[in-house]
Amino acid sequence: MRSEEPVPGLRERTRRAVHREIAEAGMRLFLERGFEETTIDQIAEAAGISRRSFFRYFGTKEDVVLGDLVDRGRRVRDALVQRPPEEEPWEAVRASLLALRTVRPVDTDRELRIGQMLHRTPSLRARHMEKQLAWKELLVPELARRLRGADDPDGSAAEHRAAAIVATALACLDVASETWLRLDGAVSLEQLWDEAVSAVRG
Repeated sequence: MRSEEPVPGLRERTRRAVHREIAEAGMRLFLERGFEETTIDQIAEAAGISRRSFFRYFGTKEDVVLGDLVDRGRRVRDALVQRPPEEEPWEAVRASLLALRTVRPVDTDRELRIGQMLHRTPSLRARHMEKQLAWKELLVPELARRLRGADDPDGSAAEHRAAAIVATALACLDVASETWLRLDGAVSLEQLWDEAVSAVRG
């Protein structure tokens, strides 16, 4: 089990707070006006910062929407680390993904609007796929560690299995998310993910 991370200092807490304020201002504009219709200058103005300051916190406009995706992947990884070692791999992955839903209350309407924006904006979809690769890099080593047995001295078989499970789990999450959007959130994302995984596993 990993030791707890050190408490960030004042400068880092301030940086995170400004980062969050810019992201919230940008998301508000995106949902009001549309992603393509919103400019970086408008986001900077709404956040009360200069254009130059914007680029100290975000490399692109897409990062305002997807910038925390890697951090969310780390939270899933950390949740996986905490799962009981004897737990079945798919159950451990499921519980770890669900840990994201407990970080803050779920605003279904807002999530639907963000999901629809992601789905219809090509640049966001491309970046989303790119950053999901980072999730695989985070999750595969931990799941492989859990799967490794005495008959797998170099861990290659465990890594192969772990990569297959993680890739499938994330693909099922994408499919479940698309269906969830199509149904306007009428069926829970968790249920749709379970159904997608059941279809794959037979």
